[in-house]
Amino acid sequence: MSALFATDLPLIQAPMAGVQDWRLAAAVCEAGGLGSVPAGMLSAQGLEEQLTQLSAATNQPWNVNFFCHTSPAPDPAGEQRWVDALQPFYEEFAADTSAIASGPSRQPFDENSAAVLERFRPAVVSFHYGLPAPALLARVKATGARVLSSATTVEEALWLAEHGADGVIAQGLEAGGHRGHFLSDDLSLQQGTFSLLPQICDAISLPVIAAGGIATPAGVRAARALGASAVQVGTAYLLCPEATTKGVHRQWLQSERARHTALTTAFSGRPARGMVNRLMDTLGPMPEAVPAFPLAGNAIGPLRAAAEAKGCGDCSPLWAGQFASACRDISAAEVTRWLAEGWG
Repeated sequence: MSALFATDLPLIQAPMAGVQDWRLAAAVCEAGGLGSVPAGMLSAQGLEEQLTQLSAATNQPWNVNFFCHTSPAPDPAGEQRWVDALQPFYEEFAADTSAIASGPSRQPFDENSAAVLERFRPAVVSFHYGLPAPALLARVKATGARVLSSATTVEEALWLAEHGADGVIAQGLEAGGHRGHFLSDDLSLQQGTFSLLPQICDAISLPVIAAGGIATPAGVRAARALGASAVQVGTAYLLCPEATTKGVHRQWLQSERARHTALTTAFSGRPARGMVNRLMDTLGPMPEAVPAFPLAGNAIGPLRAAAEAKGCGDCSPLWAGQFASACRDISAAEVTRWLAEGWG
């Protein structure tokens, strides 16, 4: 682990857009883990602001994470069908359809992002949905950063190893947030962490980081036993004071509802795991009317805001992994040190 990331502990804090900023990353770094900043929803200026704050808060290594999806073509008709499907919820919560944004809410890694990395030179850069184009990847590597990316199948791990990754994150089906699959949309190919992990370890010679459903020292211990070089943990940090997790989300995580999560496309257009709420129950976890990723999120925004203003999480993407019930309301440093006990 020290050769790849130069951290004291073999633990990566998973990048979680929407529920964290540089503060969580800095706290994990200072505790000996690898803190991560999610950049998928940041402009180049926003990213620069986050990394300026992070680099001033810690001199330890850190990670920046980007999406590598292809932005969809504009689809006004498809987005309107989605607004129509959500209309009963808009009426119930008196949400304003005129507040619906247009255009993609998440941006793939591009030249502007690469330019920011060249100024800050992070120790690690990670990607979701494959890797960027070769020219962009070369710019990242030229900064000296180690490159990681998520694999949800053995085939994806082999592809990443062949295309320039320095390490592979084996993302099991239990993981909260967006699935990282990029070679196939067939969800039947997805496996649990402790089935996928040893297969990837056998298939490639790169370091493999286990992710998905790891929320206790026992989970860390199991990942190490199955060949992981490190673990990546996200959900376990959601209740930390350094996270920006909203009040409704925190309440659900501390209730019995945290035991029931499911994959859904309803909030972004791409499969992601979150706690099951009324919108998912009513429209189904994979609604037919949902537009392409990330356009679906545009109509969710005002609706979510209106419902949350009334203390309701029925229209929110309450991302969480399958072991969300293990979340603890303690500091990020405490979570990091507690999890590291499992490494031995």
